[in-house]
Amino acid sequence: MLRRLLPSAVALPYVLLVFATLCWAGNFILARAMHADIAPITLAFGRWLVALLVLLPIAWRRIREQLPQLRRVWKRLFWLAAYGIATSNTLIYIGLHHTNATNAVLFNALIPLMVMLLSWAVWRKPLAGREWLGMTGSLFGVLLIICHGQLGRLLALDFNSGDALVVAGLACWSVYTVLLRGVRESMDRFAVLAVTIALGLVMLLPFLVWELSHVGLPAASGANLASVLYLGIFPSVIALLAYMRAVNVLGPTRAAGFLHLIPAFGAVGAGVLLGEQLAFYHVAGLAIIFTGLYYAQGQVAAKVPATVLPQQR
Repeated sequence: MLRRLLPSAVALPYVLLVFATLCWAGNFILARAMHADIAPITLAFGRWLVALLVLLPIAWRRIREQLPQLRRVWKRLFWLAAYGIATSNTLIYIGLHHTNATNAVLFNALIPLMVMLLSWAVWRKPLAGREWLGMTGSLFGVLLIICHGQLGRLLALDFNSGDALVVAGLACWSVYTVLLRGVRESMDRFAVLAVTIALGLVMLLPFLVWELSHVGLPAASGANLASVLYLGIFPSVIALLAYMRAVNVLGPTRAAGFLHLIPAFGAVGAGVLLGEQLAFYHVAGLAIIFTGLYYAQGQVAAKVPATVLPQQR
């Protein structure tokens, strides 16, 4: 009975991507909500520190077992840490201190296009016409939700200095996504993630010291603690592991297309959590997004390699 409820090997990477984007939608909403209470670098450092503490009991033995392999790819791990851990979310958190959540969500929709171009530049992956058309359709669905069904509202959006930081952070995430394709299937996901987080924390440490010397520690409140714990467990560990596995199965371009769901889930989440009304354009936008993603994916092989299944240890 339980096996029937679990997704098939073919569907599993798509289920993982939907779950990951749901967690990351919460990341944007929560980071904006807490921007007045926790300084951006402190929030980023606290998030990744919690993530490392959660991972270490599982990953420590795996790191020791795969230490020779990890040493051979230390340069790739360094760049994964630099782009995906130290830089991406830190820039986004700083940007959210100077721009509104609507603008940040809008820019988030640019990631699939960034990844498509980077995949072509780095891996020389040809871009099929259906991928361009599907991505464009999915982007239209995102804009429909953001603009409340009135695309003319795009012209009224006010962009400021924080927008450039958000775009830079999202560009770093796009580079991280493309670099993930080069991580061998034989390498343990927990070990890779733990090592990259540890490296990213070392990179962030000097900036954290500078920030604390200027603004001090955040207040020791239950809301602050709960926010850091959520960011450290769900978007940082569970969602990232799911995303890493999906990228290795589907490739960076297909996986990145699902990032269009982040602003869509953000709009729905605002309706559920903040009491905002769920309008027709939300439903229509979601339908367009899913249609565009489905079309861009093309024909999926009926058989998925066994390496995508969870490793038993």
